Amino acid sequence: MTTYTPPLRDLKFLLHETLKVQEHEAVEGYADLTEDLTSAILTEAGKLASEVIHPTNQAGDSEGCVLENGVVRTPSGFREAFDALREGGWPSLECDPEYGGQGMPNVITSAVGEMQSAANMALMMYPGLTHGAYSALHAHGTPEQKQTYLPKLVSGEWTGTMNLTEPHCGTDLGLIRSKAVPQGDGSYRISGQKIFISSGEHDMADNIIHLVLAKIPGGPDGVKGISLFVAPKFMVKDDGSLGERNGVSCGKLEDKMGIHGNATCVMNYDEAVGWLVGEEHKGLRAMFVMMNEARLAVGMQGLGQATIAYQNAVEYARDRLQGRAVTGVAAPEKAADPIIVHPDVRRALMAQRAFVEGGRAFMLWGSTLIDAEKRHSDPAQSEAAAGMIALLTPIIKAFLTDKGFEYASEALQLYGGHGYIEEWGMSQFVRDARIAQIYEGANGVQALDLVGRKLPQNGGKAVMAFFEEVKSFIKENEGDESLKAEFLDPLKQASKDLQEAGMYFMQAGMKNPNDALAGSTDFLHLFGHVCLGLMWARMAKTAKAALEANPGDRAFYEAKIVTGRYYMQKLLPETGLRLARVKAGGETVMALEAEAF
Repeated sequence: MTTYTPPLRDLKFLLHETLKVQEHEAVEGYADLTEDLTSAILTEAGKLASEVIHPTNQAGDSEGCVLENGVVRTPSGFREAFDALREGGWPSLECDPEYGGQGMPNVITSAVGEMQSAANMALMMYPGLTHGAYSALHAHGTPEQKQTYLPKLVSGEWTGTMNLTEPHCGTDLGLIRSKAVPQGDGSYRISGQKIFISSGEHDMADNIIHLVLAKIPGGPDGVKGISLFVAPKFMVKDDGSLGERNGVSCGKLEDKMGIHGNATCVMNYDEAVGWLVGEEHKGLRAMFVMMNEARLAVGMQGLGQATIAYQNAVEYARDRLQGRAVTGVAAPEKAADPIIVHPDVRRALMAQRAFVEGGRAFMLWGSTLIDAEKRHSDPAQSEAAAGMIALLTPIIKAFLTDKGFEYASEALQLYGGHGYIEEWGMSQFVRDARIAQIYEGANGVQALDLVGRKLPQNGGKAVMAFFEEVKSFIKENEGDESLKAEFLDPLKQASKDLQEAGMYFMQAGMKNPNDALAGSTDFLHLFGHVCLGLMWARMAKTAKAALEANPGDRAFYEAKIVTGRYYMQKLLPETGLRLARVKAGGETVMALEAEAF
């Protein structure tokens, strides 16, 4: 049986010592984020994650969801855990107070979300998709739609979904065939089939609010003809009570590699009644509110699965006896030494730890950018933050999920054969983490988006701002010799590698786009490593300053610095390898004819 320990000390370190959120008074709500307040929130969230949510994780994996007579039955304990989430007001944390929300900043939602997602990724997808539906309706819904749906979505009484993919198309949404025929009274009749719909049908809420992409007959071809509609499972009467069943149903549950506790549905729309959200033929603009939010949440899922896998691997490595330390017996009273004494086991654990702690800092920094975009009192600062988080979104999504899967697998490896046996629970983390690289835009597509759209956007303004962020940090701190040698110099070299890769794209990519796009995944990983390198440099600065102040928990800060040094020495140099691959271009990638494969 696996366990989960909330990273409360690390979250405090990041929020209040490194990011210093309480000092950013120009961001609405940040002045209220005192250590006492955040500690109270995170302690309760962590307790819920470890004591209520995580105990349902293995049952969710082994039992899965079951479709019976059109109704999906969720695994044992899911309803009770979801009720606890509702009763605690957790779905409402970041939502608008006008609709019953608590109006907290996104950075708190992210900190809470990481813990809850790590504890049970499949369960937390139900409220996660609901928040995405809330955000899309909040941004683009009519006043009537907001009053009808948002209070119930905020409270968690109703849940939400996003319906994009169809059997014949995924990434290329211009190919969708679902149609929405206007009825003359403001409503539409929606027909078609959607697949891979997470949380599409279940027994934990009174109603499910589906957001559906479809085409209105006579509209433009391709993505310019896509509209967004809201179609509830049960019709909502004028007084807010539920009426008859709408023409939307679950036709099948997918049999999946992981996230068995989440109902991944084939949804059939048979003349279902729906209403337009936003403008006709402008559905992607409305849906992108939900999709971009989901991409950041998926990055958090990758981080969460690596975190819980690492925690359990550490405990196993401390307990498992095998062999003796090469430098001498470590546990003479035992028949063998615990495997944590062996250098290669330490290598694996240090890599996992360095990623988890660096990735957590990266995720929370991204959340502060979201808050600055939405809440900063200075419009210029809001605009700058919007550009930066748009640039970083594909990196947060793809880098954290690629590495999250890699390190969850590395944690399983430390168990040896026991890791491959289901009773130990490690394989679930690997299987659950794998989907995060695929959905909400496969990671290869994220890399194409980064290179093809985000880099050149607004004349490269955002990426230039990122380079300036790195450069300024290095310049401000280069007088600190210990920081310079161990953190600033490696960061400077990695940043140079990233800039050189960007220049290659500008030069070679203009002549042959294949040369640029063939290196897009390598470029994304190069960028991701620089982001984590920046995070580790910032954390090292904070930890060194804390040690000079002679704190009570010296061991925490000392471990932080050692872990950061590991990242800079052992993991960050991968930027050189990625640069070499980028500069190799696309000739060998595209050389074989399709028939030759």
